[in-house]
Formats: sequence, C-alpha cells, structure tokens
Amino acid sequence: MDLTGRVRKNFQESIQSAQAVLDEIGPAIADSARLMTDAIMNGHKILSCGNGVSAADAQHFSSSMINQYEVARPGLPAIALTTDSSTLTSVANDHDFADIFARQIFAIGLGGDVLLAISTSGRSSNIIRAVDAAHERNMQVVFLTGNDGGKMAGQITGNDREIRVSGPSTARIQEIHLLVIHCLCDLIDTQLMGLEE
Repeated sequence: MDLTGRVRKNFQESIQSAQAVLDEIGPAIADSARLMTDAIMNGHKILSCGNGVSAADAQHFSSSMINQYEVARPGLPAIALTTDSSTLTSVANDHDFADIFARQIFAIGLGGDVLLAISTSGRSSNIIRAVDAAHERNMQVVFLTGNDGGKMAGQITGNDREIRVSGPSTARIQEIHLLVIHCLCDLIDTQLMGLEE
C-alpha cells in the first residue's frame, strides 16, 4: 500500500475542492466579513456554534477573534457557544439537546449581534433552533453549510448571509470551512486595522 501516494491524493482532492467553489463562495465570504466587521464596529458581538468538527471551528473562530489571528490587536467580542460543558449538559438534561445553543442565545444574544451557524449537513436540529432564536433576538446570521444547505437553507432571511460549500465529501467540506473561517478572520482584521492587501 502506497501511503505517501494516498496522502498526495488527499492533498490534491482538497486543493481541487477549494478551487472548485472559490468563485461561488468568494463574494459571500467577503460580504459576511463586512457584516461581522460592521457589527463589531457598532459595539456588538459574534456568537458561534456547531457540532463535532463544526464545534471546533466555532471555537477556532472565537479564539482568533478574542486573542488574535495573525496580527497583534485588541481582542474582539466573540463567544463560542460550544465551550461551557456545564451549561450544555444541564440544558440537554433538563430540556432538550436541540436547545443547547438556543437557550444561550436567548440569554446573551442581543439585537445587532451576529450568529455564525456552522453545520456541514445543514440539518443539525440544535443549529436550526439556534438560528430561530437568533432571528427572534433580531440578530443576523452567517450560515456556513455544505451540500444543498439542508433545512437551514430554508431559514435564511434577507438580512442573513450564506456561505454554502457544495461537494460530496464531508472531509473536503470541513477543510474548506476552516479555510473560510481563516478568510473571515483575515478580512475582519483587514477592515478594522486598515491592513494593506
């Protein structure tokens, strides 16, 4: 078995997948970064949520906002709703697992805040409820999904933004989601700090 050849194949598939969706999602990434930057500049925060690898992506985004991405700067207001195990397990135990993010949004989300809702399938019930809660709190939502957008595609309002990564492979979608998050971080910093191209 040629393991190095298989590594090369994975790299090539990842590169090809990213190139295939670039023209389609590039403008949506830029527009989403403008929305997030405007929210921050107007004194609002960005909440993020996801499950599994998408939970890690939500935390990755939040840590890059609060600490820094590539350039030292003051921390930016961002909260990953995936990190408080006591809150997550108490809500799941006393209410429903599908409410673990929505209850947090009802508690701390404010009009003008932005929710970064991440779901590879677009069918995660707790993300769907989080989006409903965000809309009830007059928050805008940036949808980061895959394939056909799932049920989440039907939740998009005129004030929201959608970054949908089409493709048959969950692994490739997740890789591109991380690249999208890095682009968002870079574009937010570029706008806030006036960085050169």
